Amino acid sequence: MTKDIDRRRRLLRADYPTWTTRTLDEWLDHSAERYPDRPLVLTDETTLTYSQVADSSRRLADGLIAAGIRPGDRVGLLVANYPEFVPLKFAIARAGAVAIPFNYLYRQEELGYVLAQSQCRLLITMTGFAGLDYLDMLDAIAPGWDTAGFADRPADQEDAVPDLRRVVLFSTDDRTRDDVLSVAGLGELGDRHAGASDAVHRAPDGIADMLYTSGTTGSPKGVLLTHDAVLRTAYSSALTRAYEDGRRTLFSLPCYHMFAYVEGLLSVMFVGGAVIPQTTFSPVGYFGGIERHRATDMICVPTMAVAMAQSPQRHEFDLSSLKAILCGAALAPVWLWQQFESDFGVSEICTGYGMTECGGSMTLTLPEDPLELVSTTVGRPKLAGAASIPGTDVLVQYKAVDPYSGEDLPSGAEGELLSYGPTAMIGFWNKPKETAEAFDGNGWLRSGDIGRVRADGYIQVTGRSKELYKSGGELVMPKEIEDLLAAHEAISQVFAIGLQDERWGEIGCVIIARTPGHSVTEDEVIDLCKSHLARFKVPKHVVFVDAEMLPTTATGKVQKFRLKQLVESALTQSRV
Repeated sequence: MTKDIDRRRRLLRADYPTWTTRTLDEWLDHSAERYPDRPLVLTDETTLTYSQVADSSRRLADGLIAAGIRPGDRVGLLVANYPEFVPLKFAIARAGAVAIPFNYLYRQEELGYVLAQSQCRLLITMTGFAGLDYLDMLDAIAPGWDTAGFADRPADQEDAVPDLRRVVLFSTDDRTRDDVLSVAGLGELGDRHAGASDAVHRAPDGIADMLYTSGTTGSPKGVLLTHDAVLRTAYSSALTRAYEDGRRTLFSLPCYHMFAYVEGLLSVMFVGGAVIPQTTFSPVGYFGGIERHRATDMICVPTMAVAMAQSPQRHEFDLSSLKAILCGAALAPVWLWQQFESDFGVSEICTGYGMTECGGSMTLTLPEDPLELVSTTVGRPKLAGAASIPGTDVLVQYKAVDPYSGEDLPSGAEGELLSYGPTAMIGFWNKPKETAEAFDGNGWLRSGDIGRVRADGYIQVTGRSKELYKSGGELVMPKEIEDLLAAHEAISQVFAIGLQDERWGEIGCVIIARTPGHSVTEDEVIDLCKSHLARFKVPKHVVFVDAEMLPTTATGKVQKFRLKQLVESALTQSRV
């Protein structure tokens, strides 16, 4: 396997010997010239080739210009993983605008906040999805949005979204509004103004995307990233994971998140590959998509991988095409990957680490690495197409610093992880204070994560600085408790949090989802902790939950601040 991986990397390096900065639309046009008839988007209903995506994005970009969009304007994209997302995304880049792929699971208050905070000029939105009605939400957020005079309304301090001037509908349920342009109508408008986007100036170092953070610790912030940053990150992923020609990647993770957008859509374009997007996750949905479209790769988070490994239907599908997996957001136990190797025949299993603020995933394990590294580290800095960091062949550098003094720590020491590289964000939109706080005085980006950089360059993440808690004056790292308990065969998922306590300041609590078909009691959990941990680290409470009860972001990350709120509420009620 190693020889084949080396050969693939050599081909990728030979194809792109130096990095040439480009804009997203330029990269699409270049790819369409090389692979005009190859599929870029594959679903059960639709196939879009590279040339079709390029042509469609040009029509839509001309339509956006005709609709009043100018370079630098913010264009919101509230569209799930439908094929239409892809040409729309590239159309916004071609129009010189900044794309804001919104979380399409936002409720009304959340949507109103990001529309206002981003100063969104034009919104392209589904009519509804997963029981949510966006038309009703807009009626409440922006009354009159569906009338002909909405774009010309006078400035009003009472207006919740004064910058929003137009809405374009992508109908998911055959609903329309009489005076509102549809996506199809936007393309027709572009036909009537063909070439309107040709003269628009676009630059590789210009802002391409405003991606809102997932909100695992509070209100989301709009992260500003350049065209070059996301493309450079995507190429590094293809190189590090040694993509073969024509790789096909299946995912249901949303494209408003860096994981699917960069590791999925953008990365496959470097080898003329295709994405197989799905709007929702289920094990059977993944199995069927792999079989029907001969997917060679999939991206997921551990909760999804566990569900697939434990599905009784996993042997009912032909999954022989699947050779690679990228699983991120959290580490998974080695038994899971051993089972994927034996049950699914997958030989290239990788994990990674990064943040939206970094430009996406900055580290990866190598596909030739032993599974132990996949389960105990988040990989090493990704390989770069050109020397992104002088004197190195990597995309980014990492170091650990003392979380209190900020002093650099020696190799292997545990501290806050900081990164430095060319793909880091420009900043947070309209949040100068938060932007300044995100960087140290020398341009290193703070992660808020606690971890260590090993002597071999591999990185271990041991917790979040905001998740640390003090019990009886002693600092406790939740990750240490989680790692201990996760090794128990009856524990599928475990999360440790600190709860306020009058006597101890804070006390530990673990929330556990049991492995199907297994049992474990509170006393057994406490005894296990007592036998392996110092007394101050032993949790005082054990809460068992069903896995589906865990509050998560749309990308599968468990939101510990919400988990903490739920547990505190339950414990309070139990005392009443």
